[in-house]
Amino acid sequence: QVSLVESGGGLVQPGGSLRLSCKTSGFLLNYYTITWFRQAPGKEREGVACVDKSAGVRTVYADSVKDRFTVSRNNAENTIYLEMKNLRPEDTAIYYCARPERSFASCSNSFSTTWAAYWGQGTQVTVSS
Repeated sequence: QVSLVESGGGLVQPGGSLRLSCKTSGFLLNYYTITWFRQAPGKEREGVACVDKSAGVRTVYADSVKDRFTVSRNNAENTIYLEMKNLRPEDTAIYYCARPERSFASCSNSFSTTWAAYWGQGTQVTVSS
């Protein structure tokens, strides 16, 4: 059974940092691209960072988080990470990790919610002074 479980969220002041984790099980992580999404109150869910399954570990970021967020993967630990620095109030959202249905999917078009077939339950990130 495919499972993705996010953790690491919390309350942080503007300019602070957090590291989110996405622990996976039920499938071989090294065969799948994974994308982080977020959803702020009253807004649509949006993709923010993708890490490709390829050996070169290609990553893609939304413009709003580029140079502040870093996505990485540890296949041996079945875990995907999202390192977030210089956090802003507008980063406040529930953060989700997601997996596509097929193993050949890449980061192309990965910021669309229709790309994802499996979702975690989400972890809340609140940036406030």
